[in-house]
Amino acid sequence: MTQVLLVETDSTRRAALNSLLQSNGFSVVEASAGTDSGALEGLELSGIDCIVATADLLPTFGHDVLDQVPVVLVDHVGDARQAVAAMKGGATDYVVAPFEADELVAAVERAQIDAPRSAGGPLNMVGESKPMLILFELIAKVAPTDSTVLIEGESGTGKELVARALHAASTRRHAPLITLNCATIPAPLIESELFGHPDSSAKARPALQRGLLDAADGGTLFLDEIGELPLEVQARLLRILQDGELREYGTTAARRINVRLITATHRDLRQLMATGQFRDDLYYRLNVVNLPIPPLRHRGDDVLRLAEAILNRTAERLSKSCSGFTDSAKEAMLACRWPGNVRELENAIERAVILCDGGEIKSELLAIDLAPSPVTEDNEAASDHTSLEDYFVKFVTKHQDQLTETELASKLGISRKSLWERRQRLNIPRKKTRKRGPRRNTP
Repeated sequence: MTQVLLVETDSTRRAALNSLLQSNGFSVVEASAGTDSGALEGLELSGIDCIVATADLLPTFGHDVLDQVPVVLVDHVGDARQAVAAMKGGATDYVVAPFEADELVAAVERAQIDAPRSAGGPLNMVGESKPMLILFELIAKVAPTDSTVLIEGESGTGKELVARALHAASTRRHAPLITLNCATIPAPLIESELFGHPDSSAKARPALQRGLLDAADGGTLFLDEIGELPLEVQARLLRILQDGELREYGTTAARRINVRLITATHRDLRQLMATGQFRDDLYYRLNVVNLPIPPLRHRGDDVLRLAEAILNRTAERLSKSCSGFTDSAKEAMLACRWPGNVRELENAIERAVILCDGGEIKSELLAIDLAPSPVTEDNEAASDHTSLEDYFVKFVTKHQDQLTETELASKLGISRKSLWERRQRLNIPRKKTRKRGPRRNTP
């Protein structure tokens, strides 16, 4: 169970936060009542997964604490300047009161994802397939640099997780990581969101509401779905990338900013360039380092590794007892194309955990839609009345004369090892290849 250290000076608020966290499946340890600047000195943090603290206590956390445990701050005042200062000071996330319970829960869960871990891949990313090992190696090489990175991948593959891994392993990890999904902000507002705008509520000379570029100064700005950025905003972003300067509204002077930019998209930016929807010059500025994320269907047995990790995390969060997956459930997960990728897998497992009455999760609880066939070349589709095993036998026997074992496994979305194991279990012998003739010597 996730263990949270709660650091709050006000006893009423501390009790409310404690109740909220425990009711959502977290184990809570309270720092001493009347927490002051010395409350964390000598505190044992080895069993703590996350700290939830009132925002004005951030100065009491040294880098030794921030290096060990992610910190989520709760702001009871709602001061935007304090939020920016907190993120620059090393906080992992920031929640402004009043807030819904799921906002704080999501912040704590994100903080655990952000925290560097020793096991697994970057930020404990799960994967042992060749494409993921290549991705891990690229992250390790690129993260310590300040180079601009373009992450490409289908929806649900984990582009934001890769961006967070890059930031967590960078020299900017104590500075803020500011994220913006360009598809969620209306076009007329996104320029103000990024670059700031005058505060029309100010009675005297209009003050400046600082934008996300300013908030990310010294840290990292992650722009998800960069392909949705309007052309006029693309032009201004390009200027800042070229000059490294931000010109504020109402002034003629520009000031230097130091921001590392990471972007991501599920769209083909080259196609958008061809239709005039994306600037060529901005694309080449963004695509200094390209990190393609493989879809789940190309990751072989990683789907089962991910499923086990997701199951353990979800069962703990929902306080449910599920011992694993049946063989039929594993077969179903391996056979599925997963058009929604990891996000779809997470949703399927959460639904199954909710409906599970204990023991192993069966395939019917996953409710996986197998209508789209793993094979698209000849538009084959398994019949509604055909079992997964029948379909596997039919596909392998039909195509094994034309495809190699590697190609067969790739078409089925499984590894060569899984293909071999299923051949043995279903008694489908691998046909011997014809012997090659003698090799001709060349002069």
